[in-house]
Amino acid sequence: MFEPVGFGTFRIQGKQLTDLVLQALDIGYRHIDTATMYGNEDAVGKALNQSKVAKDKVFVTTKVWYEDLEHYALLDSLRRSADQLQKEQLDLALIHWPSPNNEVPLKETLDALMKARQDGLIRNFGVSNFTLDLLRQATGHVGAENILTNQIEMHPFMQNRAVANRCDELGIRVTAYMPLAVGKVMQEPTLQQIAEEHDTSPAAITLAWLLQNKRAVIPSTIKPEHLRSNFDAQHLHLTQNQMHQINSLDRGERIIDPDFAPVWDD
Repeated sequence: MFEPVGFGTFRIQGKQLTDLVLQALDIGYRHIDTATMYGNEDAVGKALNQSKVAKDKVFVTTKVWYEDLEHYALLDSLRRSADQLQKEQLDLALIHWPSPNNEVPLKETLDALMKARQDGLIRNFGVSNFTLDLLRQATGHVGAENILTNQIEMHPFMQNRAVANRCDELGIRVTAYMPLAVGKVMQEPTLQQIAEEHDTSPAAITLAWLLQNKRAVIPSTIKPEHLRSNFDAQHLHLTQNQMHQINSLDRGERIIDPDFAPVWDD
């Protein structure tokens, strides 16, 4: 099951990550987010193998790098990911970034994902960093019902509303990456004030805001205490006024914008 609160593993590797995933699973996380490009699937796999939680109870998302979007390269990438993660079947595979300049036709990549699912290599697939035009192309080829999620940058300062609203219309789940804006939410006065009202942190308030907006979140941390507070954010409830206050913080501040990124809508 695609749980709304996942543990993001970007920039964490080795034994440190294995230990953190084990702690996350003990806390109650059942969704772990990784990617081929992170170079840490093996560390996640070790944790899954060591944990008392059955592997089939843990939903693992991984992502195929844009250099492996050709049909057979994608299938090979997914097989390597399954080996690294020590899972017979990947729960969710995403196109990490669309092919720059459509060098690999999107239809070819989507057909490969459909083949991977047909063969039982993956259970679900989705996309990441997809714009309105890319969503139009993808849904036009395989149908919105076959795309589980679009994972996009989303936090109070970059709310990505055009894409998120279109995903809602299509019935595609939105997964917010970089939800805490690399810690910037901790310094925001509005979030600090709301956090005081709930006796919690601005980070937890931010996650609660995203979750109340029906977004999945995959915050990353190396601190065990933050692992727990991030997970517990799903039990907070913000008032309509507090939600409105956070909505007003949007300033289109995109943090992740590599030179191979698509032309953004916002």
